[in-house]
Amino acid sequence: MDETIPSILLRTATASGADLTTLVTPASHEEAARKQVVKAVVSWDEAGDVGRALYFSRSAVPHGDAPKWHHVGVYGWRRQALERFVTLPPSPLEQSERLEQLRALEAGMHIAVAAVDEAPAGVDTPEDLEATRARLFAATGG
Repeated sequence: MDETIPSILLRTATASGADLTTLVTPASHEEAARKQVVKAVVSWDEAGDVGRALYFSRSAVPHGDAPKWHHVGVYGWRRQALERFVTLPPSPLEQSERLEQLRALEAGMHIAVAAVDEAPAGVDTPEDLEATRARLFAATGG
């Protein structure tokens, strides 16, 4: 049975005790090179089921031949963590990378990570928007 995104986030939060959870998928070489694709640096548990986010970047990280992870911009929050997060000012790394999840990391919050086979379609650029419109148009017979 295929898991839904919410069930994966809930399972990951329960297993890790994290403040928030998010998803990653393996990044292709092309994705790793694109600034629009956010990459995650993850330390995985021994089983490889649950990871801990160490950093997020628009750059191709980590360096070298280490696996590259494409961050899927969806989160599951513990209520107390979200209430704390919204009171925090933007952090230096958040402002530098333009990635809000770095505010949580800089504040010492634990971000748990689960891997999924593929990322849902995202809309990050005008080209992505046009591709999404074309898919919707085709799917609705328009």
